[in-house]
Amino acid sequence: MFLRPLWAWVQATPVYVLLVLFIALILLGLLALFLLLHLVAPKPRPTFPSEKTYLTSHPVTGRTQPIPLPCWYDRWLAERHLSEGRVQPSEAYPTTDIGSIEPAEVRVSVVFPAYNEEDRVLPTLEEAVAYLDDQFGRYTLPKTPASPNSKRHMRNVPKETLGGYEIILVNDGSTDKTVDVVLKFAQENDLHDIIRVVTLEKNRGKGGGVTHGFRHVRGEYVLFADADGASRFSHLGKLIEGCEEVADGSHRGVAIGSRAHLVGSEAVVKRSALRNFLMRCFHLVLMILTPPATSRIRDTQCGFKLFSRASLPHIVPYMHTEGWIFDIEMLMLAESAPATPILGSDGSVIGTSAGIKVAELPIEWHEVGGSKLNVIQDSIKMAIGLAVLRASWMFGVYRRRLT
Repeated sequence: MFLRPLWAWVQATPVYVLLVLFIALILLGLLALFLLLHLVAPKPRPTFPSEKTYLTSHPVTGRTQPIPLPCWYDRWLAERHLSEGRVQPSEAYPTTDIGSIEPAEVRVSVVFPAYNEEDRVLPTLEEAVAYLDDQFGRYTLPKTPASPNSKRHMRNVPKETLGGYEIILVNDGSTDKTVDVVLKFAQENDLHDIIRVVTLEKNRGKGGGVTHGFRHVRGEYVLFADADGASRFSHLGKLIEGCEEVADGSHRGVAIGSRAHLVGSEAVVKRSALRNFLMRCFHLVLMILTPPATSRIRDTQCGFKLFSRASLPHIVPYMHTEGWIFDIEMLMLAESAPATPILGSDGSVIGTSAGIKVAELPIEWHEVGGSKLNVIQDSIKMAIGLAVLRASWMFGVYRRRLT
């Protein structure tokens, strides 16, 4: 009964009025969506003062008192605010992205996000330390002299003579003995000030832990890896090579481990049919909702990703997601990073390269028990979170601007 009067009104109304009403409804819907996104889009919580300190092992007392944690992000943020303050109102948006970052102090930084990992973290640390000791040593002295022609002409070229490493374990509000286990391991293996434990007062989620750790790294290359040790750590060397291959003129590059080649293998077949089905559904949603380069990545969720130091200022300051899909936001931010000059052999600018290239490399991986992922519940949350994330960037709720 209601449709007949409505249809009669539509027929009697001039076309231009209907067109105006239609456009008004669309604009009203977009405005409502914009306001809704402002309400539901994730907003990272401020950092507590204690979260800018770390503990490390001590040969006598077992552990140190809290020590101030170096933070390249704070300096970058101060410089960025000064830069935005100098911009004229007519040029206020968009603001040129600042890619400056303090020089590296060690060759590699490894960030392990950890939440109640006392039973799984020890084998992971043993494997990581054995590899890092062998490949980079514990000190920042050169292992072998660098060749002056080993790199193509680019900015921010890594120091080939830089050695050493650090491991930052971000304790994401654990209630077990994760911190005790890690510090005991560091003391027994003389890893004083090499393994650093940062404790978050309140649980933030895996993405929040990784982002917090990335703000405090000192390495030329920065790896985040799952604390369960599911990925073979020795593939770090492969990621560094892949990162160097795709690095642009400012040495911005990303290399990620991939399990896509394992589809059909025993490691994947042994998973439940439901988990494999949800994995394929999520990948389909990912292909639909993400920009082109990110949608072509076959495995966005593998917890083994490497970033060059020069890429961090274009990614870390703009992170919002603190849950399971933070990897996707990192990759989207890499894809949308501002262009950088391409330098010729003589150092002259011969063009520009937009975005930060990502190398996806196959790695060895195995299932580890004790996962905190709730397959059904977290899969639904990830799909909704991805839709909110993509819409927030499209509608300008998230921007490459800090004010």
